[in-house]
Amino acid sequence: MNYDEALQYIHGRKKFKKHPDLNTIKLLLSILGNPQDKINAIHVAGTNGKGSTVSFLRNLFQASGNSVGTFTSPFIVRFNERISVNGEPISDSDLVSLVENIKPIVDELDIKMGLQAPTEFEIITAMMFKYFADNPVDVVIVEVGIGGILDSTNVFTPKVSVITTIGYDHMKILGNSLSEIASQKAGIINPKVPVVVGNLPDDALNVVEKAAQKNNSSIDVLSKTFKVTKKYSSGWLEKFDFKNGILKVSDIKIKMLGDYQIHNAACALQAYLTYQILLKRHISVGDIKRGLLNTRWAGRFEELNSSPMIVIDGAHNEPAVKELTKLINNHFDDKEVYIILAVLADKQYIKMIKLLLKIKNLHLILTEFEGVGNRKAADLEKLTTQLNNDSVDFIANWQLAIARTTSQMSDEDVLIITGSLYFISDVRRLFK
Repeated sequence: MNYDEALQYIHGRKKFKKHPDLNTIKLLLSILGNPQDKINAIHVAGTNGKGSTVSFLRNLFQASGNSVGTFTSPFIVRFNERISVNGEPISDSDLVSLVENIKPIVDELDIKMGLQAPTEFEIITAMMFKYFADNPVDVVIVEVGIGGILDSTNVFTPKVSVITTIGYDHMKILGNSLSEIASQKAGIINPKVPVVVGNLPDDALNVVEKAAQKNNSSIDVLSKTFKVTKKYSSGWLEKFDFKNGILKVSDIKIKMLGDYQIHNAACALQAYLTYQILLKRHISVGDIKRGLLNTRWAGRFEELNSSPMIVIDGAHNEPAVKELTKLINNHFDDKEVYIILAVLADKQYIKMIKLLLKIKNLHLILTEFEGVGNRKAADLEKLTTQLNNDSVDFIANWQLAIARTTSQMSDEDVLIITGSLYFISDVRRLFK
């Protein structure tokens, strides 16, 4: 099997399907020798902010001299990114080896289990656990796919659990109220395992706090047990102070813009400190500042071009667009702002667009992309007509949308290309 064949095998599995329990992934892992029980790990769930929090955590641990494994989704440039060590994706040969190892097992399960056989994400999850069991690192940071309680990553006992945010997304799977969504994400809370929680709405926080109490797990909540104080931002930097019951760190700088990134960094720092104390490891303020400052995350308000400024940001649901709108108003209120947007059809794209239209000096260009698997891109042409707004245009071909938009911009303007992470991935490949 070569690399392309290995990828074809993975992507040929059932996509975007979730089993009603974790029996399939548990059976697959038991045949592999339960590799999930052989790692030290942190589990990260949340509607938004998971990827950034994982990246902040990775850099914090690396700054302390640790080797760090990460499991993230989706990938931005290449599939291998999903399983990485110290920010470097695993090699093509390692990926092929993992697929060759797992394929015969899955082939047998296909015969025995039929529709209950492993899905694409279950296979990738099993590959990740297998890789880190065979290639040990100091700590593995595991990002949840969707939800929590029934996510195929939810089969191990972490040292620390993190829930970054809870908002409306994936409602067909997770539920239509914040309480229902929160109960799904709170499913990653394990007995006596500490939990770190970001800024959650009260309904969601109540559910998470009850789950922690039921599991006899300590819980640290942003703005309650650990706090941030934002300071003046300048250039491509955010600056803030952090304090909890044992430590105060002043003048922390991060290169990822937005109040929400300050919150993600704070959650990561609290989880890092909890882990270090739990394992009786050294804590250095210098390591903390260096780790957070060095953090980047592809596709999250990432600058691709400076003159004119072109930025990509994976604001793929309503809560993320709210934060993006706030960021633009805080940092770019003196500029003409052009936004190119493409989203998947199963997102609340009308609400997302209405939020963006509140930005002053806005030129909004709606476009389309191919989508992924059986998830189609939203048809925004009809919506453009319905909106009947001079600030909104539709250009079907996203490459043409970028070319036309940049041709009418001045060097002082800013172009933000946003929406689906799959769309952002396509755009990034055009520039990089």
